[in-house]
Amino acid sequence: MELIVFDLDGTLLNDASQISPFTHATLALLAKKEIAYTLATGRTLHSAQAIIDGHGFHLPHIYSNGVITWNPQNESLSLENLLTVTEANSILESALLQDITPFISSVDFNNRYCIYHPKIRHAVEKQLCNTFSTRPDVAILPVDKMPANAQITNISMLGAGHKIDAIQQNINTETQLIAYSGPALEGKGLKWIDIHHSHANKGSAIEGLKKTLGISKLICFGDSDNDLSMFAVADECYAPANANAEIKAAATAIVGHHDADGVAYFLRERFNL
Repeated sequence: MELIVFDLDGTLLNDASQISPFTHATLALLAKKEIAYTLATGRTLHSAQAIIDGHGFHLPHIYSNGVITWNPQNESLSLENLLTVTEANSILESALLQDITPFISSVDFNNRYCIYHPKIRHAVEKQLCNTFSTRPDVAILPVDKMPANAQITNISMLGAGHKIDAIQQNINTETQLIAYSGPALEGKGLKWIDIHHSHANKGSAIEGLKKTLGISKLICFGDSDNDLSMFAVADECYAPANANAEIKAAATAIVGHHDADGVAYFLRERFNL
């Protein structure tokens, strides 16, 4: 069995963070030919599900850079390589030193998604918090309500680029942590950062999925640093034209730009759709 694994942002999604009609039609053609596909994203389950709903993603999904695996068939969720509360508090201290509000994402023991945060400091953080609060299955709570046994998947932040860079430099000294960052869509000069346990990555989660599903060949698409681990375990790996240089160097080949349905056009040619 062959399996195609898609990253979402910058890869399968367009600039509007949507699956275009052409890409939707391409996914339907894959399904018609019984070519299996799924996703591995840095997004949380709740931020991605509305995007992929109706696009035929029936196999298990990988979220939060490998921390969460969700099976839509039986609505079961598994968690691996969580952050400890001690690690979360260390990250929180780094953020507060830069006057940045960290958003601590967790899954409670009823599989409810919770986001904890200290005092909101900036308008862009308030905007982000308002975005979180529009999701009906997400609880937004003050950090002092976070239980000692919280199942923490990741910690994210948004802020001025130099402040985010300073936080990342500090995180990079912690061997048990890994951080991904990049320019934010919310405004010029802003960056986002997402912090996980260093053992959490897409590649290890996909390896588990390969064993569960009996995959004989793996084809991956991705555009950024957090996709390198899944490129490392893939038989074929492809980067869109907008991908960063390191991903392009690791790719089997480069396909078209993500905002021009580059992945979909490649799939139609690759599988004679």
